[in-house]
Amino acid sequence: MAALEEREQPDLFKLKLSKNVKRHISRVCDETDWTDAGQGWEGKEGQLALQGWDHKRRVVVLRRPLTREKVAQEESGQLMLSFIEANRKRGKEITGYEYAVLVTNTRYEILSLGQLYRDRADAENAFDELKNQWGWGGYTTHDLHRCQLAARAVALIYNGWSLFVRLANPEARREAITSRPWLMTSVGRKTEHAGQTTVTLTGLHAHFAPARAALTRVFALLQGWVAETAEQLPDPSVWHRVCDHLKQILAGAEGPPTHPLLGNYADEVG
Repeated sequence: MAALEEREQPDLFKLKLSKNVKRHISRVCDETDWTDAGQGWEGKEGQLALQGWDHKRRVVVLRRPLTREKVAQEESGQLMLSFIEANRKRGKEITGYEYAVLVTNTRYEILSLGQLYRDRADAENAFDELKNQWGWGGYTTHDLHRCQLAARAVALIYNGWSLFVRLANPEARREAITSRPWLMTSVGRKTEHAGQTTVTLTGLHAHFAPARAALTRVFALLQGWVAETAEQLPDPSVWHRVCDHLKQILAGAEGPPTHPLLGNYADEVG
């Protein structure tokens, strides 16, 4: 943080809940003027100087209420919440709070800081997936250029697979740990007859029926976009069509109607 401050670089970090940080939480937990931080969180701003710091820094304590069931899960070891402060004065179902403490040198208000940290956490999830599920955790070679080539190849495959899976499952994002077994655990057989190619997939798990429907839907979308871009060259490429389609999905807008090729190809995937 000191190096960033010397460069006048804005920063935002989450503090470990050490004894001094918990002591600061205890001082503010009973105060009433908490500010909305979005998505069920509320925040309280203050100043804090920890051991090793040469001056006080701006900290924001974030908290969100816990239900009785969630606290029970924490007690049984199922959830690893950082810090829980009981709150039995309100006479409600709220039995405690989950706390997080941010330190920053920015001037953003609490609502913006809460969203900024959630965005950072969302970005971190992608890196966790790349390392733990796609082999980005390290390479045995000490040659920098080979490492860079392997890392870029993994990133390209990850991006392509993520887009493909989101087309197959537009309702929610699925990580590779579940999407790869769902869509790839099958045996394929390619046959050609009278100039027509048919790919028959035989599923190896109980959820193959929805996987087959998803693969058929993606195949129809891609075939339709390929045909449209081939007929009208000035139009955007298939890549742009995919991105525009996903933007509509992520924005909550109703996507384009199902391509007519869907019905034609539905019977060709068994």
